[in-house]
Formats: sequence, C-alpha cells, structure tokens
Amino acid sequence: MNPTSVVCAWLLAERLDTRTLEQEGKQKGALATAPLTLSLDGGGVAVVFRYGAAVLFDAPAQATDRFLGSLAPLATEKFAVPEREELRVLFRSDAEQLVDAGGNIVLRDRSLERLQVVADVLAKNLILSHYEARMAAIFDRVEPFAAMLREKGRAGAPGKVLLQHIGDVLAMQQQMVGRVETGEKPELVWEHPELDRFYTRLADEYELRERGRAIDRKLDIVSRTVETLLSLEQTRSSLRVEWYIVGLIVAELAIALYSLLPRH
Repeated sequence: MNPTSVVCAWLLAERLDTRTLEQEGKQKGALATAPLTLSLDGGGVAVVFRYGAAVLFDAPAQATDRFLGSLAPLATEKFAVPEREELRVLFRSDAEQLVDAGGNIVLRDRSLERLQVVADVLAKNLILSHYEARMAAIFDRVEPFAAMLREKGRAGAPGKVLLQHIGDVLAMQQQMVGRVETGEKPELVWEHPELDRFYTRLADEYELRERGRAIDRKLDIVSRTVETLLSLEQTRSSLRVEWYIVGLIVAELAIALYSLLPRH
C-alpha cells in the first residue's frame, strides 16, 4: 500500500450537475453515489459534490485536466479562477492523530469510505474559505454606509444597492443551509455509524462548525445592518414625497389666493 496519497480539492463553480455525472458514472462503473465517487481514466479517484467542489486522490496531471474539463459543461456560474487546496494523506497503521504538524491527514487504512469522509471535510473546508472571503468583501462594501449613518445620520446608499446586498446575504444563507449543509454530517456517516467519530474529529480539526456559525453571525449582522439602512432610506424617501405634496398644496393655495386679489 502506498503510504502517501496526494489530495487536491477544487472549488469550480456555484453548482455542479452531479445527476448527469452520476448517470454517466453508472455506465462507466462509479465506485459510489453518496457522495458520487468515480475512478478516473489515467489513474486516481474523484469525489464530486453538487455545490461545485471536487476532491481528487492521486490523480496525475493529465487525468486531472481531463476530468476538470469534463466537468465544465456541468457547472453553473463557474468561477473565473477556481479555488484549490492540496495536501497529503499519510497511511500509518499505528496512527494516533488525524492531522500532523505539517497539516497532513493521517489515516490507519485506505478504505473508500474514509477517503470519502476526507473528501467531504476538505470540500466543506474549501467552500467555507470561499464564503469567508465573500463575507469580508460584503463587510467592506457595507461598512462605509454604516460609517456615514454614524457620522451624518443618513444611509448614504440608494435603495437598489441595499437590496442587492440583501440579495447577496440571502443567496449565501440559502447555499450554506440548503446546498452545502456545512453544519450537518454527510449521509455517508449515517449509513456507516462506525465513521461518526472519525468524521467528528476531522471536522473539529478544520473547525467546520465554528466557522459555519461565525459566518452565520456575520450574515445576520450584515442583514440587520442593510435592512436598517434600507428602512431609513425608505423613510427618507417617504418624507421627501410628503414635502413635495406639501409644496404642491402651498403652490395651489398661493395660486388660488392670487386669483382672488382685486385687479387694477
């Protein structure tokens, strides 16, 4: 048994059509379907997730390029520059820790189920990093509006822009909860209870739950901030309309009074 396995996790798009890939995989003899696990032409194994991630084990460069190219037609909202993380999995029968000082994952055996668990954790780790970067960008965009509210007492942003920020937040929440399920155990663990402790330990090593909760808190803060700014902007617009109406009434009264003045 090779004592070392090179693992490369890719985040390619917002979504991958794994159903089509699963049908093609069945014809070619997929290794597993939950999660979808395929044997690559040219060597290596790939685990693919519908939220746009793929984790490859021991895949040569040419096999990797071919496989990633085959995923392109199945991708929705592809990233201009795919995110990538590479590490090594070490296999030691006397292993006592899951992650060593060098960041390598250490396993006692090379069972397919354990590799699938590793793939699940690495894919979630990569997409959490992606969400963390997106959250930082959203904070950078919203912060000037909050600063203007504090300093000048007004939102400083048109309603359309604020609605776009709310849309960004809602989309990210939907992806995290409905598609990625970063805080949930994978279906594989429910089917193989003996892997529960292994998954929990590995997820703890990558702090998946803590990072997911941190993103949820930031999403909540941004959402409440933007909703407050939008409410203030709408109130300001309503007041502006009311002043316009008052101005029109005053103008009409002035015209009416002028018409009543005696003519010389």
